[in-house]
Amino acid sequence: MKLIETRQAAGHVLCHDLTQIIPGVTKDARFRKGHVVTQADIPVLLSMGKEHLYVWEKQPGMLHEDEAAQRLRALCQNEHMHPTAVKEGKIELIADCDGLFQVDVERLNAVNGADELMIATRHTNTAVHKGDKLAGTRIIPLVIAEEKLRAAEALAGEAPLLTLTPWKLKTCGLITTGSEVAKGLIADSFTPVIVQKLASYGIEVTEHCLPGDDRAAITAAALDYKARGVDLILCTGGMSVDPDDRTPGAIRDTGAEIVSYGAPVLPGAMFLLGYFQDGTPILGLPGCVMYAKATVFDLMLPRIAAGVRVSRAELRGLGHGGLCLGCGECRYPICPFGKGV
Repeated sequence: MKLIETRQAAGHVLCHDLTQIIPGVTKDARFRKGHVVTQADIPVLLSMGKEHLYVWEKQPGMLHEDEAAQRLRALCQNEHMHPTAVKEGKIELIADCDGLFQVDVERLNAVNGADELMIATRHTNTAVHKGDKLAGTRIIPLVIAEEKLRAAEALAGEAPLLTLTPWKLKTCGLITTGSEVAKGLIADSFTPVIVQKLASYGIEVTEHCLPGDDRAAITAAALDYKARGVDLILCTGGMSVDPDDRTPGAIRDTGAEIVSYGAPVLPGAMFLLGYFQDGTPILGLPGCVMYAKATVFDLMLPRIAAGVRVSRAELRGLGHGGLCLGCGECRYPICPFGKGV
């Protein structure tokens, strides 16, 4: 930082805000800290009574915060997102579509481990809407050594740190189990909940049946829906260890690969996830999905809807943060449920 004459300040970086006062019109920062002074700025600064300025010197090998923010933005930006204009050394990335937002957390942490810079993001594996803010980048000081940016770029690697995958699945075959529902002894309360949740991701229930608790009938319905080409097959209810609950066995009988029967999430421990050979997902949903505001299904649905395959390890990783606190007023997804990272 040094003191220079304003007339000689073009190309230098301001070290503090400069307020312009026009009585009855404005009293606000006319030039912000970090602003690079231009020749056109000099008459304005002089009219504000600023004959001298404190500035950072522009030196070889040093980057201004705006330039550095652009370099950090480039490490993050991928398809389906756009940057805001740089402002006060900060750039934000905005979603161009609805979809699944994901972060390579390990590489993000590596970059943020470097000195004098930062990248802040939303939680990974969350649903976002067009126009949502995804991430923000900036450096901490006004200027930074370019070698520090190069080191951060090496840590990040070639692939962007962020991805936004639009919703891909469009159709669902829904199998509502339970003899009491099939016989009309109780109303089907499960199906309306599922229809509403799927609609939020652009998925329509195009096939639906009530096979009761007949294991063979459940399997046959799933295979029929698979043959009809639906994108997703859901079996609701019948997921516990009760002897009349036949859904897990029926799903196994389809020949689908079972990723996991059970998940470290409450509510939703009896969740089942499987995939057919062509990648079509088939899920067994426990009864809690019918009445609880947020369950394992809400954690999994964004990934399922985006066509992103979920591994057993990812399911097991849900335990950290997988306990719903059962708040009196549910605010999911604006809460810690499912956000173990």
